[in-house]
Amino acid sequence: MSVSTVAAARTICAPLSVLGRDVTVPLVTGGEVTYAALDYAASAPALQRVWDDVAAYAPYYGSVHRGAGYLSQLSTDLFENARRTVEEFLDCRPDDQLIFTRSTTDSLNLLAAALPADCQVFVFETEHHASLLPWKDARVTYLNAPRTPAQAVETLERALAARDPQGPALVCVTGASNVTGELWPVRELAAAAHAHGARIVLDAAQLAPHHPVSVQDLDVDWIAFSGHKLYAPFGSGVLAGRADWLQAADPYLAGGGASRKVSRREDGGVDVEWHDSAARHEAGSPNVIGAYSIASACKALTEAGFDTLVAREQHLIEKVRAGLAEVPEVKVLSLFGDDAPRVGVISFVVDGWNSSHFAAALSAEYGIGVRDGLFCAHPLLRTLLGTDPQTQGECGAPEAAPGEKSLNAIRVSFGAGTPDEHVERFVTAVRELVTDGAKWNYRTQDGRCVPAV
Repeated sequence: MSVSTVAAARTICAPLSVLGRDVTVPLVTGGEVTYAALDYAASAPALQRVWDDVAAYAPYYGSVHRGAGYLSQLSTDLFENARRTVEEFLDCRPDDQLIFTRSTTDSLNLLAAALPADCQVFVFETEHHASLLPWKDARVTYLNAPRTPAQAVETLERALAARDPQGPALVCVTGASNVTGELWPVRELAAAAHAHGARIVLDAAQLAPHHPVSVQDLDVDWIAFSGHKLYAPFGSGVLAGRADWLQAADPYLAGGGASRKVSRREDGGVDVEWHDSAARHEAGSPNVIGAYSIASACKALTEAGFDTLVAREQHLIEKVRAGLAEVPEVKVLSLFGDDAPRVGVISFVVDGWNSSHFAAALSAEYGIGVRDGLFCAHPLLRTLLGTDPQTQGECGAPEAAPGEKSLNAIRVSFGAGTPDEHVERFVTAVRELVTDGAKWNYRTQDGRCVPAV
């Protein structure tokens, strides 16, 4: 870590305040301990600032866009101001559209539904299923997992050079892996896409909570992310980017709000004139609290300063990686190698342990919440783990395919709300479990490893 990075890390001595920081959980071995939430990559805890903002607004909640009353007008202003706040957070272009959705998955499915006819889509097998699966109605080329950032760019360039140059094309790529935490060369991939007449959408679900994201600087055509990973609850997400494909597509959902004018025809049918603004794809009463919570989180992260947030997170990453490196039985999973820049997401396997068993012991005996499994990125995990299964523990998912019973990993993830004590407890727990074994017996129940009663 450089001198400037150390200095930056010291300027934010404590993590951002999040809900649940004082929650205690019982241990199977007796007593209670403060819960160590280390599953941020799935859902980050809500920032206290976000919760306070939502609580202050809640008494003034009203219908959005179609109400004459004061509270409806106030809620409409709050909803549209939230849109502008998120546009600023993402550094959108002046003519971009920002659509509030339910999640990253919803955003990418919306974009998939808006693709022009005969569009070709290029996506790496390393993507989260949210990025891998929505393109069923397009011609999809799945690209093999690269082992360096440069190889990722070269692989994409070769695939694009071989495509039919006449039709539309879209590249979908993650900003940071939800499995390894490694940063992808988004700017270079965007340049390659545009050089070959393709557009690019960035899955920023794992990037936006950890690093500043600029649509203009990265030169991406669209960006998608989820509020629940950005310290904002209530099931809201974002798709932001170029308006033309979105305006040309049928509404993602048909209904009130998306329609500008509806009239009966003489033949008994219905004619509909749809909005060409973001409302076109926001049918129904919008999730105003979800949108407001995203905007509040964007403000909180911006005010805290990404320079200091990144520096502090790097400090935590180095603590975890150094601790895991001291345990020979632990293998950290990586595509790009140990020196690759990354966010606070680290996946690993432990020799002699089924990952479900290990994660269950971390929870039951140490009060540490991590994730185990394939993390909705099955092709990537199979590439990283290879064909040799881990040594079986006494727990494992009984419904897994033959030969894949132990084909899973453990993921620890953290961010702006993580105190040092949580990662220190995690490193200690890994060392003790590997050295001394679990203190409790475990069994499989409904596909999960749980303490035996």
